[in-house]
Amino acid sequence: MTMLHLYDKALAELRDCLGKIDATQFATATEAIAAAGRIALYGVGREGLQIKGLAMRLFHLGLRAAVVGDMTTPPLGAGDLLIVSAGPGDFSTVSALIGVAREAGARVLVVTADPQGAAAGKADLVLHVPAQTMANDQGARTSVLPMGSLYEGALYIAFELLVLAVRDRLQVSPAIMRANHTNLE
Repeated sequence: MTMLHLYDKALAELRDCLGKIDATQFATATEAIAAAGRIALYGVGREGLQIKGLAMRLFHLGLRAAVVGDMTTPPLGAGDLLIVSAGPGDFSTVSALIGVAREAGARVLVVTADPQGAAAGKADLVLHVPAQTMANDQGARTSVLPMGSLYEGALYIAFELLVLAVRDRLQVSPAIMRANHTNLE
């Protein structure tokens, strides 16, 4: 395959995936983020990299957002939100964190490619991103992108769109977001 053919195929797969995200789930996730007191976010591997990008953008919106594991992550409680990514349906660390957050009274939003997975079953809210993950990257119909890259790429775009929706919901201007960006680069 040529570079241009791979490019076209990858974009088509991302477009197809993003086009299948449920608008009601997306709107519910937007409202949950906008209403949360504090937000903690967690993901593993490359999903974790996308979650860190979302945390950064939520911080730019002026929200109290932190990545689980960072020394500055606050405790969660009532009125707060834990956002986790569990592309293939579950990870042991994700399940453990869901249990802790729920016990403390926080709500849980699970972003996943497997809405029937164990993590989604424990969540208050689910955002289904219907993309191939590493758990189902072999067989007759696979993405042109390797391993779980289709899910991870879809997360990046879906999270940026979620940020735009939250920004509009909270009426945060692009100038305010820019002002919240670090000057220590």
